[in-house]
Amino acid sequence: MTNIRIAIQKSGRLNQDSLKVLKDCGILIDNGKDQLKASARNFPMEVFYLRNGDIPQYLKDGVVDIAIIGENVLFEKGGDIKIAEKLGFSKCKVSLAIPKGVPYQNINDFEGKRIATSYPNTVLDYLKKHEVKADLHIISGSVEIAPNIGLADAICDIVSSGSTLFKNNLKEVEVMLKSEAVLAVSPKINEERTVILQKLQFRIQAVLRARKSKYVLLNAPNERLEAIINKLPGMRSPTVLPLAEAGWSSVHTVINKDKFWEVIDELKLAGAEGILVCPIEKMVL
Repeated sequence: MTNIRIAIQKSGRLNQDSLKVLKDCGILIDNGKDQLKASARNFPMEVFYLRNGDIPQYLKDGVVDIAIIGENVLFEKGGDIKIAEKLGFSKCKVSLAIPKGVPYQNINDFEGKRIATSYPNTVLDYLKKHEVKADLHIISGSVEIAPNIGLADAICDIVSSGSTLFKNNLKEVEVMLKSEAVLAVSPKINEERTVILQKLQFRIQAVLRARKSKYVLLNAPNERLEAIINKLPGMRSPTVLPLAEAGWSSVHTVINKDKFWEVIDELKLAGAEGILVCPIEKMVL
């Protein structure tokens, strides 16, 4: 039987979040300690645990068919590798930062400056678009120390919370790329494995939709029913059922979690009562 071969990061947060999304898709993986390869128990899949920076080359060579990887790594090393799905976790930015005390006006301030980075292709691409020339010092590992020891005038690095920059007396001045985990596809994937990929994507999309949504049940007086329904931005149409008490109905719908609290406030003002909110495990359209 043909298995689709997926690469995920060997360790770290991306590893945990990748395994969680596969688990939420109902895929059970037999993981052993320090394994570099594992099989799924109930889905035609083999999992390869690889160093993050090595994954793009494995995709290019067709050693793996798909991968869960940071968009920033794919941009730096992936070339024309296609993204099948954005996964919504492990979000970060790739940014340029300079010492806090240095004044900054715009990207032209980097002309002739020394920039320390682990992302040379990303930096060069960004500077080229803005017609700026700078000297790059390529460093593997922590680059935040470079300005403090006189190695560089600025750095390019991943920024999540910004706490690392703050601790090293640096400030973010240019966001070059916004990144999140993505499902990337090898250009050498064959037709049989593409069919398996489509099945996996169907599951992933159901999981991601559920993560973005809340199931809401509420009681509504019938004279306010139309006004309450007009406040609901959910799916095609809410479900409305009569309650045992005359003059009241139960309304069931789905709300995007990003708009959740403002919608709930509007529903209460419109007369909704007994609002119950439930998480959604999967959402298939």
